[in-house]
Amino acid sequence: MSAPRTDVEQVELANTAFYEALERGDFEGLSSQWLAPLDTADDDIEGDGAVISCVHPGWPVLNGRGEVLRSYALIMANTEYIQFFLTDVHVSVTGDTALVTCTENILSGGPAPEDSDELGPLVGQLVVATNVFRRTADGWKLWSHHASPVLAESGEEEDEDTPG
Repeated sequence: MSAPRTDVEQVELANTAFYEALERGDFEGLSSQWLAPLDTADDDIEGDGAVISCVHPGWPVLNGRGEVLRSYALIMANTEYIQFFLTDVHVSVTGDTALVTCTENILSGGPAPEDSDELGPLVGQLVVATNVFRRTADGWKLWSHHASPVLAESGEEEDEDTPG
């Protein structure tokens, strides 16, 4: 594959790298995808740089590099298997900021049953995500990740005349 030529292509690659690091359980790789305070210190009046944020489905807002990365360490430590199939990916770039929206079709495996080397049951989940990236000297870095579960429809419509 040739080198990405446009900002959109570069952001798409950064977005993919984030999910691939999570799938591999590569904490260092995942950490390197996030914006570091020094990446934006010259843009910040107080010199601390941009504060990253993350919302996992069902979690409160996490702010700051320590809280965000600690959450991923917990997720990685408690997830035997996870794979993301991204669909509906849309990238928008304005200046040094990029917005990515996508649907995360997640397949994850629970803990192995006792006395077994096999994965536990696989579970599917549908989540919509918004990822905000910022351009740095080292490429596009994740500034914010917000993921929300998609409520699944039961497929059965309730009949108003049916008692129950």
